[in-house]
Amino acid sequence: MKILFLNNYYYIRGGSERVFFGEMDMMKRHGHTVAGFARQHSLDLPSEYHHYFPPDITTDRISLSWEAVRTAKEIFYSVPAKDGLKTLISEFQPDIAHIHNMYGRLTSSVLDLLWDRKIPAVMTLHDYKLACPSYKLMFNSHVCEDCRGVLYYKAVKNRCHKESYWASAVIAIESYINEWSKKYRKKIKYFISPSHFLKNKLTDFGWSEDRIKFVPNFLNLSECKPNYTPGKYFLYLGRLSEEKGIRTLIKAFSELQYEHLELLVVGDGPIRDELEVLAENDQRIRFAGYLSGNTLLEAIRHSLAVVVPSEWYENAPISILEALACGKPVIGAAIGGIPEMIEDAVNGLLFESGNGNALRIALKRFAEMDATEIENMGRAARSQAERENGIESHYQSLMEIYQKAWKE
Repeated sequence: MKILFLNNYYYIRGGSERVFFGEMDMMKRHGHTVAGFARQHSLDLPSEYHHYFPPDITTDRISLSWEAVRTAKEIFYSVPAKDGLKTLISEFQPDIAHIHNMYGRLTSSVLDLLWDRKIPAVMTLHDYKLACPSYKLMFNSHVCEDCRGVLYYKAVKNRCHKESYWASAVIAIESYINEWSKKYRKKIKYFISPSHFLKNKLTDFGWSEDRIKFVPNFLNLSECKPNYTPGKYFLYLGRLSEEKGIRTLIKAFSELQYEHLELLVVGDGPIRDELEVLAENDQRIRFAGYLSGNTLLEAIRHSLAVVVPSEWYENAPISILEALACGKPVIGAAIGGIPEMIEDAVNGLLFESGNGNALRIALKRFAEMDATEIENMGRAARSQAERENGIESHYQSLMEIYQKAWKE
């Protein structure tokens, strides 16, 4: 089968890109022919199709100007993306298209082309964009569902995007256009959800349950050698931003009186400087910056437990999956899809999201836990990853969806 994969970015930017590249590699290993398509970026990985990619656009700072108007037009509907994809399709002749993130960069223009060329499309959902203009279902650092019922103007009222009326208006208009055109409903055969929570939330917002297929994320488990021996530090890995709950974690850890334990913070993001100031009086807290590959896996393998203190509707964090695969228990916030991945007191602990005292109690419990109990949790973690998140089961699930979409 010839499979065309589409994503906004062609470099490892986050968990969604890791799934994007991982699935392309998986399909190649199973003998399929694969092509990737994205918008150009200076960090792009090598690709034989890179010359088809549309030029990069800058959306970091959207202010009211003529340049912003031109950028907004490209966010709504990208003709360069459509033209580049048209040329690639003529050469590659795909049987099916698998879309990952496409909002605001590739845009729905690629859906029009795939539909016109009668190429069936499926789409993996990595966030809540189909229900929320700003992707996260958050406002003012709290969970928000104000736009339920297609009330996207509330995103402008709340200044949900970049705390700007103009930037928020752009994404609200984009959502209205997508809703009125019904492109996602008409031109995508099936949506793939890595968590039951995301699937159920979109169903609550009016999307057809039958067209959303649950397929959990995966890892190449052979690359994740488990280490069940408890380490000497709690590990946070992920973006350093408000919704991730890292501030709550630092405060909770600082209240613990265990000099032999540390908190290792892996990742980068917009509030890193603020977090370093918050932790400057506690020498047990270390910031390692962004890590990847074997360096990241080694940080996980030598930890005591991985902490995921999110304060938004997480979908299916790759960080949890990596911890499970490495044989490490997870202390996770009971929000979004996280409780689907953590069985309380079996492969980790759950605590109330945003509750610093509850998190502190969970950390304290681990700090005082017998090493054998921690090892048993780690073994349960690895067993769950092997049972639910292996490559072969993921591959078979995707192929079933591809075949069904292709035959309809």
